[in-house]
Amino acid sequence: MTEYLAVDGGTIAYEVAGSGPLIVLAHGMGDSRAAYGAVIPPLVAAGYRVAAIDLRGCGESSVGWSAWSRTAIAGDLLAVIRHLGGPAVLVGHSISGGAATIAAAQEPSLIDAVVELAPFTRKQSIRLGDLRVKRFRQGMLRLLGAGVFGSVPLWRSYFDLAHPGVKPAGWAERLGRVDSLLREPGRMKAMQGMGRSAPADAGAQLAGVRCPVLVVMGTLDPDWADPHAEGSAIVEALPAGLGRLEMIEGAGHYPHDQFPDQVVSLMLSFLRSDVARA
Repeated sequence: MTEYLAVDGGTIAYEVAGSGPLIVLAHGMGDSRAAYGAVIPPLVAAGYRVAAIDLRGCGESSVGWSAWSRTAIAGDLLAVIRHLGGPAVLVGHSISGGAATIAAAQEPSLIDAVVELAPFTRKQSIRLGDLRVKRFRQGMLRLLGAGVFGSVPLWRSYFDLAHPGVKPAGWAERLGRVDSLLREPGRMKAMQGMGRSAPADAGAQLAGVRCPVLVVMGTLDPDWADPHAEGSAIVEALPAGLGRLEMIEGAGHYPHDQFPDQVVSLMLSFLRSDVARA
């Protein structure tokens, strides 16, 4: 059942399942909490209370927000955690990975651990050699086109490219929902705003994180020419010993969508080892 929380002049939609320690799931831009549809049941079965959030401007959350930065999103995530009674393990994908970093640094008492899935957490730079990587070149062109022109077809094309090979169960319905949501008034504007927001605010907070962090990257993620190098750089920017990088072979930018069983397995192992020792 969808619930709503008033935050910062808008409304954040979320749903909660299960009981036990709290895990909060936050999706990437141009998407909704439906991205975690296959992740929620096994986490609930493992004994967790799982809350999946629609980011500001996305899914069933309200539109018309004045800011789309990772810092603004972090504020929303922290508000939901306070409302539900934290602390929580905070899981963020793409832009929300950066937001999760900020939340953990700003309110360490509310965040037990962070899981970053294909996160945009550092300032990005493109080297000439990166453009020789076909999937990166194709992904960048689609992302730029969707952002500049507000094109739903270009976003759909990127979304398909970012799920290389294995498609999630119910792929046609998943793609159709993404398309339908982005055609609602204000939703594409939200995606464009997030796309224009730089991740420098998240990168500046990496050294201030005090909880364990799991970074999960796909080997075929089109958002980076070298996903392993990006994940490693995030771990290296954290305080020593807090971060761990895991790669999922064949995954694109949505490892939780393509390979939910592997992502859940990595998360549970992380929670039972790194987090339990913290």
